Amino acid sequence: MSEKEINKEGPGATVAAPKEVQIIELDGHGGHTLEPEWKRLPIGPDHILYSVVVGLALFPILMGDAGHHLADDMPDEDTHPFFPDHFWPYPIIAVVMLIAVGLLSAFVQKNLQLETSADPRATTIPRPDWYFLFLFQFLKLGPELIMSLVIPPVVVGAFLLFPFIDAIAGPRLAHRLGWKSWPVPGRNIITGTIFVLALVYIAFLTLWALAGPEFCLPYFTGPVCGA
Repeated sequence: MSEKEINKEGPGATVAAPKEVQIIELDGHGGHTLEPEWKRLPIGPDHILYSVVVGLALFPILMGDAGHHLADDMPDEDTHPFFPDHFWPYPIIAVVMLIAVGLLSAFVQKNLQLETSADPRATTIPRPDWYFLFLFQFLKLGPELIMSLVIPPVVVGAFLLFPFIDAIAGPRLAHRLGWKSWPVPGRNIITGTIFVLALVYIAFLTLWALAGPEFCLPYFTGPVCGA
């Protein structure tokens, strides 16, 4: 029997052989016929009105009936429209921010004004912000090259590599100490103690710097005073 023969299934029932339909691609869009040139809107992403066209296209989806299908699976009593339920907080937030800026301008104006111009003849030493004061004080405790370009990068690198160091060296240390397993960082007494001591040392250096040049402590190289 040839492939072109008509198949029969039951008395009088015939099924024709399937025909291949040729798909014609037009303009490289997989068979979809594009609109003629005179119907196309000549506005691309680089056009000045592109944002307006996008806004007009999204408006019925966000606020009209076209967007209701997005909430078809939820009960009506559990849904909330974008306008005004989800829209009203934003104007209030903007107004509160404007009021806050106005109050700061009215009552904290002296802090918003520019400082006096820099004078190269002045003998004052500039001070960093409070969150860098501990580094400013740390520089006085040794050679500047080591204290500024060696130790801080090593500490930052140790923080970045800590997960790998903890995963590699932790189990070995736990085996030496006779522990069953190496605790996670949040419950590890060793790494937790090191972290707390580091914070205490940073706080100590900050308070030492804030105490001023009159507050001096003995050190290996001699008395070291605050900033």
